[in-house]
Amino acid sequence: MAGGTPAAGGDSLERFAAIWGRAIYPVTATSMTRAEFEQHLLPLARTLKDTLHAGRFDPRDAVPVGEGLVAAHCTDPEALPSILGIIDAYLVLFCGPVPGLPADECRVRCSRLQHAVAVGFSHAMRERTLHEQESISRAALNAKTEAESALAASEARFRAVFETAPVGIGIADLDGKVLEVNEALTRMLGSESYIRHRKAGEWAHPDNGSEAGQLNRELARGERDHYHIERAYPRADGSVLWADVQVSLLRDSAGRPQYQLGLLEDITERRRLLERLRHQATHDALTGLPNRALFFERLDRALSATDDQGVAQADRRIGVCYLDLDGFKAVNDSLGHAVGDRLLVAVADRLRGCVTSPDQLVARIGGDEFVALYADPPSQSAVTDLAARILKALSIPVLLDDRPLPVHGSIGIVHGPVGARGPADVLRSADITMYRAKERGGNRYEVADADADARAITRHGLTNQLPSALRHGEFFVEYQPLIGLEDGAVLGAEALVRWSHPVHGVLGPDQFIPLAESTGQIVPLGRWVLEQAAAQARDWQDGQFSGAAPRINVNLSPVQLGHPDLVAEVAAVLDETGLPPSALCLEVTESALIGADEDALKPLRRIADLGVAIALDDFGTGYSNLSSLRWLPVSVLKLDRSFTRGMRQQPADPIELKIVEGIVSLAHTLNLTVTVEGVETRTQAEHLRALGCDTAQGWYYGKAGPADQLHMLTLADAG
Repeated sequence: MAGGTPAAGGDSLERFAAIWGRAIYPVTATSMTRAEFEQHLLPLARTLKDTLHAGRFDPRDAVPVGEGLVAAHCTDPEALPSILGIIDAYLVLFCGPVPGLPADECRVRCSRLQHAVAVGFSHAMRERTLHEQESISRAALNAKTEAESALAASEARFRAVFETAPVGIGIADLDGKVLEVNEALTRMLGSESYIRHRKAGEWAHPDNGSEAGQLNRELARGERDHYHIERAYPRADGSVLWADVQVSLLRDSAGRPQYQLGLLEDITERRRLLERLRHQATHDALTGLPNRALFFERLDRALSATDDQGVAQADRRIGVCYLDLDGFKAVNDSLGHAVGDRLLVAVADRLRGCVTSPDQLVARIGGDEFVALYADPPSQSAVTDLAARILKALSIPVLLDDRPLPVHGSIGIVHGPVGARGPADVLRSADITMYRAKERGGNRYEVADADADARAITRHGLTNQLPSALRHGEFFVEYQPLIGLEDGAVLGAEALVRWSHPVHGVLGPDQFIPLAESTGQIVPLGRWVLEQAAAQARDWQDGQFSGAAPRINVNLSPVQLGHPDLVAEVAAVLDETGLPPSALCLEVTESALIGADEDALKPLRRIADLGVAIALDDFGTGYSNLSSLRWLPVSVLKLDRSFTRGMRQQPADPIELKIVEGIVSLAHTLNLTVTVEGVETRTQAEHLRALGCDTAQGWYYGKAGPADQLHMLTLADAG
């Protein structure tokens, strides 16, 4: 269901089971029809969904799903990759998302569920094999019992079983000397002479632990009658045989231990299959690096305050480096995804070379994002050294098809004690810090800071809350007066939006307008401000001022300027409020118009044609060509406060006086009025009046406040 979200409830679960059944049924040795098989999968799918949504997530609840699939005869080696692939691709889509859980954590749960299903599948396959083996073992043991009770009558029968059994059988004395082996065991290990030249206890291999030796000694002493174990045996050709081994004690007629009987089933291929499946489930298919699932598994283990035996590990710490390639999207867009994939493979190879000890791990967790884990680093500098090695490894361009491609990255570092945070919190902090490195130019690393994390999380929260804040009426508008410098009259007011946040208090526009612009929420918010300001200006015209009512100035974001409905919205607000167009001025920043072509200016020209004034805000900060003022559809220049700081006291900065005098002269020549921002002292106001500026605003005249405060200003207050 590309482009949409699957239906909720039972329908989505049945869809998931149907897709799952279509993928698995062709490699399933079952007598069920396809429809019956899909119905069989439905409760297994429900188990996966319930486990995914569980408040206390435990992936082990999904182990029975793997067992149920084996019970349905999904035993072909090709079945398990299909089973896991469908869970990976469709479980979250049809059975998610999990309420209150980040999408990233939901995907982590899905990966861990795949691992649990694979574990259940493997266990069930093993039990199935053991069941078959036990049948053979019972036959052999029955033959042994008959031989002990009637040796002469059963010798031929036992010999037939011994020689023709599909499993390897060997008999040794209590010291381990091999007495007899069957043909199957000879084929498994290479030759009979190779077997007989070693005692049973001398078949050592590095992958074997000490458990088998202890069990064998207990059996030889008669303390146990059998044991069951998996172990590795070296073959005559130097290769390794993995076998499922059952060893039984044979007693004489008096019950004394006499021989050892070993049954060996070759499980080498099954073990290799499981290792391949485990590798596929925990490693990235493109780069071969550990994937997100294995990384979180290792990170979870590294963050545990206890070791594998449950012993507390005091003073242990954790180090994580979160790497994102700078400009990788441009490579994909310009050179294609095939080149991008080759670049990722080259980067992965370099990252492998940065790992210098077993307690370090590099993984690819998605796209062009990689992460390095340093379990229990000796110091923070050891983690920053790892980050520096990574940046150095990436500093040399990658050569692809004789084309050098520069590659750089930004790294966020987290270093701290274990047990304090979970894996998702650690990765989120590293991710936030990585973006801080990008904001500072990239090709560098930054170390996580709790205060910076809190600010980033707050910004993220504010971004998400913007739509509901607008619906719930949390915004309000304040008005800062615009004063005529000639007579001190209140000629206008600039509308400034504020956010009355229920947690953070009153927030100024600098704290949320950039967030609204980055998400597009500035469009509905800007329209709301325009509606409120226009309605207030209409009220002023209806009698709150004895003289001419002030004009209202409303800021227009560059994002709004590019919105196709801007002109229609402005016209609609004027029509709805009854405000004359001449009573409205829209302020556009100079930077928004730098380099703008005629198509970009058309909306402003159409608004100006309605009779609405256009002010060029922050003039002088964008280094624009002054000649462009001749063809821009503006009628007001708002001079940036940076031009008047030297006028706060006497004597004024002579250079600033000359600059402002020149701008005012040019503006008046072009029939533009000049407004100056940031006037804070009487001296500034007197200089600006002498230079011929038309209007001014700033704290000297009044801070932004409620609408009813504006008409209470007197000429004495403003002059």
